[in-house]
Amino acid sequence: MTESTLYALLPALTPSQLAGLAGIFLLAGFVKGFLGIGLPAAAMGLLTLFMPPTEAIPLLWLPILATNSLQFAHAPNKLEIASTYSWFAVAIVVSIFLTSMFMADYPTALLTVAIGCAMVIFSLNLLLGVTLPIGPGRGWQVGFGIISGVLGGISSIWSPTVAMYLVARGTAKERFIGATGFLFLAGCLPLGVGQVVAGLITVPVILKSLIGLVVVLAGFSIGEMMRSRVSQTQFRRVVLIAFLFMGLRLIATGLF
Repeated sequence: MTESTLYALLPALTPSQLAGLAGIFLLAGFVKGFLGIGLPAAAMGLLTLFMPPTEAIPLLWLPILATNSLQFAHAPNKLEIASTYSWFAVAIVVSIFLTSMFMADYPTALLTVAIGCAMVIFSLNLLLGVTLPIGPGRGWQVGFGIISGVLGGISSIWSPTVAMYLVARGTAKERFIGATGFLFLAGCLPLGVGQVVAGLITVPVILKSLIGLVVVLAGFSIGEMMRSRVSQTQFRRVVLIAFLFMGLRLIATGLF
């Protein structure tokens, strides 16, 4: 892709900002490939330094869709995972669509604070190892699915409550990767449709998202390769602490 084409697609960005944008997508893809979660959180925490949330959120749709498709495709026992978490997925689909279709009408401050809160909840939950007394019943899945969908429809980040549910249920590492891939994938299509209805996803936005997708997939592949070679403990702690501070920054920005 030529430099002139990039400027046509991203006319408001300087060369240094373009490099920064590529770096953000590469880092977000790496985090997703390595940990199995965290792409929207990593990307939104940094993209909002360049642009408002209503511009940043649609750019992530294709990367979220592609990486979670790959993640779930690599999971064993896909049909069993889909059957086990079917009620969770249905609740996400309905609630994320109904919430995201009004995204353009939400105040920027609300979107910013929602993204920040999602990142803070996500990071504190995994850093502190908080577990809730969650049972195996359908009601728990539906409840967490609705909360996840509403959060995702506002902020594009629905991983905090998904992770909280799976951690509380004592989900094993590889099962966790497959289940998150399925539940994140379940929300991608209704999120995209909702953003089309809201007028946020257009042809130019899709082209911009495609550029980000290429970089994200490179980072995702690197992260997947490194997953079995590097201890996750320290890396995850550093990432989660970074998410915590980025989330606090977004909350402060939205409130003040």
